[in-house]
Amino acid sequence: MVSLNSRTLVDALLAAPPHRPFVTVWSDEEDSCTVTFGEFIGLAKLQAASFQAHGIKSGDRVILIMPQGIPLMASFAGAMLVGAVPAILAYPNFKVDPEKYSSGLAGVSRNLQARLIVVDEDFPVEFSNHLAVASDAQLLRCGDLPVVSSDDAKLPHDRSSSESLAFIQHSAGTTGLQKGVALSHAAVLTQLEHLAMALKISAHDRLYSWLPLYHDMGLIACFMLPLAYHLPIVMQSPIEWVVRPGTMLQLISEYRCTLAWVPNFALQFLARRVRQEDRNYDLSGLRALINCSEPVRAQSIDEFMSAYGQYGLRPDALKSSYAMAENVFAVTQSEMGAPPPRMVIDGKELSQRNVALPIADGAAQGVCFVSSGRCLPGNHLRIVSAEGRDLSDSEVGEILIQSDSLFEGYYNRPDLSDAVIKDGWYSTGDLGFRIDGELYVIGRKKDLIVVAGKNIYPQDIEEIVCRHPAIHDGRAVAFGLYNEDRGTEDIVVAAELEKETEAKGAFKIEQTLRNAIAAELDVAPRAIFLMPPGWIVKSTAGKPARSTTREKLLAQHPELIEGQVA
Repeated sequence: MVSLNSRTLVDALLAAPPHRPFVTVWSDEEDSCTVTFGEFIGLAKLQAASFQAHGIKSGDRVILIMPQGIPLMASFAGAMLVGAVPAILAYPNFKVDPEKYSSGLAGVSRNLQARLIVVDEDFPVEFSNHLAVASDAQLLRCGDLPVVSSDDAKLPHDRSSSESLAFIQHSAGTTGLQKGVALSHAAVLTQLEHLAMALKISAHDRLYSWLPLYHDMGLIACFMLPLAYHLPIVMQSPIEWVVRPGTMLQLISEYRCTLAWVPNFALQFLARRVRQEDRNYDLSGLRALINCSEPVRAQSIDEFMSAYGQYGLRPDALKSSYAMAENVFAVTQSEMGAPPPRMVIDGKELSQRNVALPIADGAAQGVCFVSSGRCLPGNHLRIVSAEGRDLSDSEVGEILIQSDSLFEGYYNRPDLSDAVIKDGWYSTGDLGFRIDGELYVIGRKKDLIVVAGKNIYPQDIEEIVCRHPAIHDGRAVAFGLYNEDRGTEDIVVAAELEKETEAKGAFKIEQTLRNAIAAELDVAPRAIFLMPPGWIVKSTAGKPARSTTREKLLAQHPELIEGQVA
């Protein structure tokens, strides 16, 4: 395995062999561009010099709002070279609400007390003007950076200590969520060492990613890991991947990539959206495609394997992980060399008694769970009840974690930090259980729906809904709504139609969905709303945002709150 002997991420970057390839950016509209580590360091030094010319010094916070690509990555590294603390935020797209986006950026900037906000030349003027008024930070536009030799720009890097802040990453959600996770160089490097050990990283590995760099999966696994271990990575933008999902497998095949991370929904998306005639891949070199979205779904894995197993993909290449920004990234990782373990659980016992009781595969009311793996070295977890009591194996409760790469709190938000960190343990807000040392994640505690004493997990409802061919993959949201007359919660579902023309058959689609939910979960939804494409609100990580979608639906249908829907 490649060893890591660096005190800071800057040290790790500057120790890279200059002629070794680093980042290849692929675009459907342009020729691919590859920079070596030496060229990348040169770009980073140019950005560092620019930051210094604008008065940026060690410890200053720098916000980066730029499209995916080498300029963004070089700006991030350039900020670290001068000892500044960078934070990447989501770039605006046509779906964002301008007022909410602008307000969110200003709020994050004030919370971080940022000295500088760096945007690209195409950043919308209306957002720039708002930021100039609402934030004390200086706004700097920068064009595309030229590819130069590192010898063309000399700049001594700041000798940061391992305990100094490396960067700040924000939890997935809206831009206005002022929960900046501040991470030291030591915490990040410690996490990377544990991750590299678990994945058996070698100098022969090559990574692939379409993941946005403002999210921990993209930033840590697909930028910091190759940066620290001097590995090449092939990248494309998230937008290009969504438009042409098959390009992911094309690039993995063409560049012989060995490692990639994806959220759970991407597996089904790839299985269903890539035409059979376009599948001409060689996936035999892919040794780990890591499903890093909780909970991991057996059906998603099976669909993907069924679609692409014939192209050289090994069953043991599909891995799983449990991760979060507050722990830098990964808490658990499934072991190399074998598929993640599965467990078929009695759904009735799970919903009524919060106990994961194994039953035979194929048994009535059986629910299949896929393990998210075992704890990485230096990581520990507990499963606790609502009262904080430690639970035994098979009992379902909240997941608490403690590790040597755990964050110390949200930046400038001691109120939020104190609410989730107690005696060195972080309360994740996720529910799960352990069996034989393996962690099985069920879902978010706050999203749990309780119907007449039964615990219903919204992910289970959403998975059933998304199986219908008229529903867009991954675009369904289920939530609970308290019914005073019944004294319990009702289930409400919002789902996006694949095409607007599907609305003509809305009544039949709704009845089919009702029957499927009732048959599998033994509950009946109060209301199902079939929405046009693009209606569901998504987080900055690209996942459906339940709470925000719930607010949007209730605003459009106040009769739900008034109790007028049967």
